[in-house]
Amino acid sequence: MERPMQNPEKRIKHQPTKIAGAEAKKNSEVKAEVKKEEKKEELNQGSATPIQSKETKTEEAKQEKKPEEKEKKEEKKEITKKTEAVVNGKNLGISKKHSMAICDLIRGKNPEKMIRELELVASMKKPLRMRGEIPHRKGNLMSGRYPVNACKVFINLLKSLIANSSVNGLENPFIAKAKADDASRPFKRGGSMRFKRTNVLLIAKERVNKESKKEEEKEEKKEISKKTEENKPKEEKK
Repeated sequence: MERPMQNPEKRIKHQPTKIAGAEAKKNSEVKAEVKKEEKKEELNQGSATPIQSKETKTEEAKQEKKPEEKEKKEEKKEITKKTEAVVNGKNLGISKKHSMAICDLIRGKNPEKMIRELELVASMKKPLRMRGEIPHRKGNLMSGRYPVNACKVFINLLKSLIANSSVNGLENPFIAKAKADDASRPFKRGGSMRFKRTNVLLIAKERVNKESKKEEEKEEKKEISKKTEENKPKEEKK
């Protein structure tokens, strides 16, 4: 079956409407572009000075910001020297009794020397002095033990303490504070026993020599004497 031919008049009627719509769009776009160009020309001709003034203001604002930024950078560079280095060991799986004995040993001493001494204890070549009903050992010690696990943990803590003290600029550090406390102890399987957990705090400070202390005291005395001499002539004139 052949399809009936569509009426050609209908096709002709629809074509001019499409063409007219496209032409109208083009004309509107052209007009809008022309208006924009005219506005730009008017602004450039009539108001040239305000545009230049805005540019100068922006340049001046940038120049003002630059010195402020430099001052902020200089302030950041001036970092105050820290007087101590801190290491916090939390929830360590070692005995509190052993850690307290090690803290008593290392308190007030050089961390590098204490690392060597704890290595001897960990290798069971030298016992650690401990209190209580503990068996006697050879040498000058009355009682002592070999807490191997606790010594290994403390060696790592002392190494991190040395690193922190070097970052903070401590030249001759010593262990000013060594403290061991109870931590939260979780239950083992079955709930009848608990795991060993302790918190350890180590603080290192810079050791000041006696000679440097004396020099500082002399400088302070000199400053005080200068101030008194400056004030004396003022009082005499009065």
